[in-house]
Amino acid sequence: MPKTEKSRRAGTSRKGKGKLRENFNYPEVGVPFLWPFAFFEGMEEEEVKVLRDNIAYLKEIDRTQVERPKPEWATANVVRLDAKTMLLRDFSKGKEGIYTLIVAPYAGHTSVIVDFHEGQSLVAQLMKDGVGRVAATDWKSATEDMKDLTIDDYLSQLDKAVEALGGRVNLAGMCQGGWLSAMFASRFPEKVNTLILAGSPIDTSAGTGTIKDYATKFPMEFFEELVAAGDGLMRGDFMLEGFKSMHPSQQYLKKYVDLYEHIEDPSYVKRFEVFEKWYEYTLNLPGRWYLQVIKELFKENRFFNGEFVGLGKKLSLGDIRCPIFLLAGSKDDITPPAQVFNAELRLGTEKGHVEKMMAEGGHIGLFMGSKTLRENWPKIAGWIKANTR
Repeated sequence: MPKTEKSRRAGTSRKGKGKLRENFNYPEVGVPFLWPFAFFEGMEEEEVKVLRDNIAYLKEIDRTQVERPKPEWATANVVRLDAKTMLLRDFSKGKEGIYTLIVAPYAGHTSVIVDFHEGQSLVAQLMKDGVGRVAATDWKSATEDMKDLTIDDYLSQLDKAVEALGGRVNLAGMCQGGWLSAMFASRFPEKVNTLILAGSPIDTSAGTGTIKDYATKFPMEFFEELVAAGDGLMRGDFMLEGFKSMHPSQQYLKKYVDLYEHIEDPSYVKRFEVFEKWYEYTLNLPGRWYLQVIKELFKENRFFNGEFVGLGKKLSLGDIRCPIFLLAGSKDDITPPAQVFNAELRLGTEKGHVEKMMAEGGHIGLFMGSKTLRENWPKIAGWIKANTR
């Protein structure tokens, strides 16, 4: 039975994309610079449509991997505070009640991860679930004049943010923003109504994970050389390459092949574009701050052991007595669940006021995964409201 024109073209398209996948088997094509040549091999029999797909693919790569535009916040907001290390963004619609302040991750990417995209926004989800006043830290990329800032400087800046929001908040710390939030709650317990720690490395000696392995495997001289190479800063590009090296086949090959094979699917391309804009756009970190984090928190675990000095006082998890919610990811290879849940062993909070929850998925999904936002965060929002007075 003769092929219809539609099925013939579909077969040709599949053939072209199959040819592309074959081309990726050659090692030299693993170098992005050589990809355009791979696209045109065997193109003599292909239709114009395949060529258009190739061009659309290259344009998408240019938009996300070359141009690297600054990610945009998904939810309308106003800037309440413009400080040295951050902008304080206020998303609130209501005017009553205390704020829930999201302390975003500060690990080389922008804070937009907490307000990533429509349908993937922690900010929007909390407000949808009745948390009326929500704000978030928008960390700035470190500049040359910030290279000597320390953890104390970030604690002081967080204090300014809390004061700008009325002096007492529900504090929600994400990833590296979690240990900073816990330190703040220990140093200023009267200013924290409730504390949420999501994917936050509190007991950095617990569990097995890549970040822990890196911190313990390499000597301080290695990290000092990275900072020296960045002229006193830990360059975001250095950190991005480190994150990519954790999943090299996915980051350097598979995601590009997947994009090509879905180049005619607008929703897939849009999701790819939004995520890659966030992932490829990096922030620099103060070198002194970064080395302090590696040495005192990840190598020596001083905060968990009650030996870290913050703003002139030895900080202890035992000084945190407010209700606390601990959220971990079952497949988190950045912050293993034990690093989050072990906080309970040292907290001063009464056992009945400590909640723990294991979400399905990995690290980034804790803050922007649609499944976690839909299934886990509404329960946390309800807990915030029940404990807010």
